[in-house]
Amino acid sequence: MVMVAIRALGIDPGLRHTGWGVVDIVGARLTHVAHGTIAPDPDEALSLRLGRLFEAVTQLIATHQPTAAMIEETYVNANPRSALALGAARGACLAALGCAGLSALEITPTEVKKAIVGTGRAEKAQIAFMVQRLLPGLGETGADAADALAIAIAGAPLLQLQKRALG
Repeated sequence: MVMVAIRALGIDPGLRHTGWGVVDIVGARLTHVAHGTIAPDPDEALSLRLGRLFEAVTQLIATHQPTAAMIEETYVNANPRSALALGAARGACLAALGCAGLSALEITPTEVKKAIVGTGRAEKAQIAFMVQRLLPGLGETGADAADALAIAIAGAPLLQLQKRALG
């Protein structure tokens, strides 16, 4: 069986902090490529912050050349204003992916937690711990970047199945 190599870009969208992580995946082998956080200036107008997110994701794609992208699906939020802000940030990221010709696999927070920790109610610290275990030598990551790496890792099996199915 031929192993399909995937360079996955995971995105944990947010208007204040958008985490991102790039992982190479060959079979069951995961290799950390890069990670970080995009933090637009909270004092800027919404349109400018969304533009900065779009530009930053576009630059990440140009720099790291992912073959696949995963993004966290929006969860129901008790605060409608927060939900709208998250949706806008997510939209800016999705638009950048679309402009680069990448369709995004959308993954719920519960799916990510189950895939990485084994339970859908895992805490952020548990996710960060498991990401460190799955990517030896990773070093320090912030919570948003760790979540983005987890998103990339969680989507890997689904992408491998899709790639094999398509030939």
